[in-house]
Amino acid sequence: MRIAQIAPLYESVPPKYYGGTERVVSYLTEELVNQGHEVTLFASGDSITKAKLFAVCRRSLRLDKHCKDQLAHHILMLEQVFQHANDFDMIHFHVDYLHFSLSRHHPIDHLTTLHGRLDIPDLIPLYREFKDLPLVSISNAQREPIPWVNWQATIYHGLPDNLYRFRSEKGKYFAFLGRISPEKRVDRAIEIAKHIGIPLKIAAKVDRVDLDYFESVVEPLLRDPLIEFVGEIGDGEKNEFLGNAYALLFPIDWPEPFGLVMIEAMACGTPIIAYNHGSVPEVIEEGHTGFIVKDLKDAIEAAKRISDLSRKRCREVFEMRFTAQKMANHYLQVYNNLLSKKGINSESGPFDR
Repeated sequence: MRIAQIAPLYESVPPKYYGGTERVVSYLTEELVNQGHEVTLFASGDSITKAKLFAVCRRSLRLDKHCKDQLAHHILMLEQVFQHANDFDMIHFHVDYLHFSLSRHHPIDHLTTLHGRLDIPDLIPLYREFKDLPLVSISNAQREPIPWVNWQATIYHGLPDNLYRFRSEKGKYFAFLGRISPEKRVDRAIEIAKHIGIPLKIAAKVDRVDLDYFESVVEPLLRDPLIEFVGEIGDGEKNEFLGNAYALLFPIDWPEPFGLVMIEAMACGTPIIAYNHGSVPEVIEEGHTGFIVKDLKDAIEAAKRISDLSRKRCREVFEMRFTAQKMANHYLQVYNNLLSKKGINSESGPFDR
């Protein structure tokens, strides 16, 4: 099958540092190539892939200090995608709704994976207008605000099964990995660590929009000797960071669409303590791969019991549910279903089912 993957341009594919959507696009793209499909990746020029790379801009926009208008590059990319639309059997968009109007008015076979939160009131009239376009959610919880659109499937994210190394020995610190922002609640993670008396390592980026929050709320909390702010880390460092942790703290306060870091931790064998929001109950198996909590008291009790969980079981659940191969196979099923509805021959390789 000839497949185009359309990635956001904010980060490279895969990202050099933080970046969830672009990282998932990379895992999906490489697995589709491994399965013998002809894949073209529309992404920033510093992306690395075995697919054919269609470089829309020189480098990832977040790391390009000369970029002032990020939207302009995305509009240009969409124009280039539609100019080459006849080269593909399926065009898979990962850029939210930017392409919706073009997709409706051009005869292309396409699919959109929505990677962000959908509980924003401004989005309701937009998705009502485009409720016919085929969509994939990354958790069942994500789709709850707009259950009436044209959902094709819920497909969980997956990682290459050899990306992270399993570690059977529990670590000596809590890990917080991701982004410093009010909804991610690193302050909760700090409070849990201080109550238990176990060190906390924070590997996270600080976006410009969250700089005031970091300086006024988070930075004063970093003065405690138990707390270490590592800063933003890349893929090469995450294996050690997560694998050597006692547990991952995921104390979110928002409707998390998926939470890639949870399955990254599981791949290392590291259990999770997470607050009960969004996708958390779909990803974590309570009492097996982690504990789902509702408040600080719950979290502290969970932290005391986390060593009872089997790190081997965490890895087993990852291998059963969250590999890149499983993710790609599910997407191929959706591609084929969409093409078969149009009477198109959708034979697409030995792993397609």
